Amino acid sequence: MNWDDDTTGTEAADRLVGPAADGEDQAVEAALRPKDLGEFIGQEKVREQLDLVLRAARARGATADHVLLSGAPGLGKTTLSMIIAAEMGAPIRITSGPAIQHAGDLAAILSSLQEGEVLFLDEIHRMSRPAEEMLYMAMEDFRVDVIVGKGPGATAIPLELPPFTLVGATTRAGLLPPPLRDRFGFTAHMEFYGPAELERVVHRSAGLLDVEIDPAGAAEIAGRSRGTPRIANRLLRRVRDYAQVKADGLITQEIAAAALAVYEVDARGLDRLDRGVLEALLKLFGGGPVGLSTLAVAVGEERETVEEVAEPFLVREGLLARTPRGRVATPAAWAHLGLTPPRAQGSGNGQQDLFGA
Repeated sequence: MNWDDDTTGTEAADRLVGPAADGEDQAVEAALRPKDLGEFIGQEKVREQLDLVLRAARARGATADHVLLSGAPGLGKTTLSMIIAAEMGAPIRITSGPAIQHAGDLAAILSSLQEGEVLFLDEIHRMSRPAEEMLYMAMEDFRVDVIVGKGPGATAIPLELPPFTLVGATTRAGLLPPPLRDRFGFTAHMEFYGPAELERVVHRSAGLLDVEIDPAGAAEIAGRSRGTPRIANRLLRRVRDYAQVKADGLITQEIAAAALAVYEVDARGLDRLDRGVLEALLKLFGGGPVGLSTLAVAVGEERETVEEVAEPFLVREGLLARTPRGRVATPAAWAHLGLTPPRAQGSGNGQQDLFGA
């Protein structure tokens, strides 16, 4: 079980269960996090490679190489950063790219680091360019130049930094400039989870939450979790609530399905926004192609919300395709919503009858 707290602001996991988690939910999420690589479920290749990096660093008595983790929100990037710190016996400091808008912001953070400390920088691709350029020298030489004064009288004062480990996380690795990416000693891409791995996540979390769940109930939750441990854990908590109120507390397949229907999460993990996009594409635009802005207006959402929140999952599920002419529904989308494609209503020659003749 593992998930992270990426702060993209447009993440599907938060929409699946209503309002953002309150303080109690955040405390539960923290309690469910694995504390070491042995507890971490899934991402076998990443775990094996990272274990070698950390073991070698401990054997040398040195700080670990800088680590870059990429992948979709909720797959465990923040959790792995905490595990890195725990495995190295070092403290961790957590910040994010959007919070560092000036080089001085980064200099203040770096100058206060302890030797061997882990600095976790979430959404690193959203850091400002001046801060990014300062980070190059800090990562490579453990030194930054602090500019004092302005204009011709400005002076660069070199500031030595203690060795530290930077763990950068990004949901959009392609936006990282090569000079920054090349300074990481270890890079890893986090993959979506398979159903069997998510079932293990659900069972482990249920045990920690003292929730009774049978294998069929765990499989039902896992199958609707969009390949993401964070979503699996959040859906588990909502199903637990339903089971406590509407049943005897035991989560079965029937109870899980009924609970997730209340939260508008269907059998494939689509939620209200996902289905709204598909229904607009199919019912209003005949399956497309249709432009993104037009589609966003049709569902009453911002263009960025449709593009960054709904589309990635719909494309990954094979329900929607992006083409040069616009968004197009696939045959699987028509089948999922139980609708008949327009060409089936044509004149029998395989062409859509545009004029209803």
